[in-house]
Amino acid sequence: MVQEFCGALDDLDQALVHALQIAPRAGWARIGAAIGVDPVTVARRWSRLTEAGAAWVGCHPAPALAESGQGCLAFVEVDCANGRLSGVARELMAEPHVIGVEHVSGGRDLLLTVLAPRLSALTHWVTHRLGSLAGIVATRTHLSSTVYTEGSRWRLRALDAAQIARLAGTAQTRADAPVFELTELDRALLAELSVDGRAGHRALAERCGTSPDTVRRRVNRLFASGMAQTRCEVARPLSEWPVSLILWCRAAPAELRAVAEQVTGAREVRLCAGVIGRHNLKVIAWVRSIDDAQRFEVRLAERVPALTVDDRAVALWPMKLNGHLLDERGYRTGAVPIDVRTVAPSA
Repeated sequence: MVQEFCGALDDLDQALVHALQIAPRAGWARIGAAIGVDPVTVARRWSRLTEAGAAWVGCHPAPALAESGQGCLAFVEVDCANGRLSGVARELMAEPHVIGVEHVSGGRDLLLTVLAPRLSALTHWVTHRLGSLAGIVATRTHLSSTVYTEGSRWRLRALDAAQIARLAGTAQTRADAPVFELTELDRALLAELSVDGRAGHRALAERCGTSPDTVRRRVNRLFASGMAQTRCEVARPLSEWPVSLILWCRAAPAELRAVAEQVTGAREVRLCAGVIGRHNLKVIAWVRSIDDAQRFEVRLAERVPALTVDDRAVALWPMKLNGHLLDERGYRTGAVPIDVRTVAPSA
């Protein structure tokens, strides 16, 4: 059961979360050295945050996986029959390849983030699973082409430049590391890490039925190749940016990459992804209030004049975020392991 977290994050909590956003799997000694606190205190603070559902570390397949042809990412809009939204959401939240479920305002009831091993599997799931699920009136699927930025790069900005520099060397991705074909063990490790991105090699070995040395090699390879991405999250009410704004946008195809790079420079932006359809860019930003959502759109228009916003929505309840289940306040209550192997094969 999630414990009540009293008050806001204090300075030490914010420093700890920021440190783990930079180096999610770093040891407590290294984290403590960077923020000036002994390892025991740091570990105790983190335990307090995770037990309250106020912060957590997960792991998800990264864009490099899709770019290697081993997966595809889609955003699916779902319209529900009156009174059926909660039941539909519960069923979809239980599916391991539906990594995100949000109840949103505007012209759709639910917005899903779905991973599939290939386009044919995604098509089969949308047609046969969503098409037969009681309570769903209509769906619209938007394929993602390129992810320009995502939530693992978002920061609280509680540390100074020197502290950030001490942790930056823990980055695990290497530019020269090649992508590779995932094995069943790799996928099992990804599923376990999606629940606890800080799980140790010995614990992972026990859960996956192999040796710690094998786990160490496979996990290091996953991270070095950029095919897996760990992420430290914080409950939105504690982040000072409690409102999640979703924008569906357009830019001229020849200018899309340049526009996307300008968009990702805005501090509030958590996700900027190319999509294929009437809109060709999806943007998610965390803002301070509903009023600030409108002000952010004004700031974005001034920053990126070549961008046209066609539609917008607010996440009323982010129910599932990268496999982690959230209550109506935005606090973590549990997790469903991410596993794209569960998607039905193509017909």
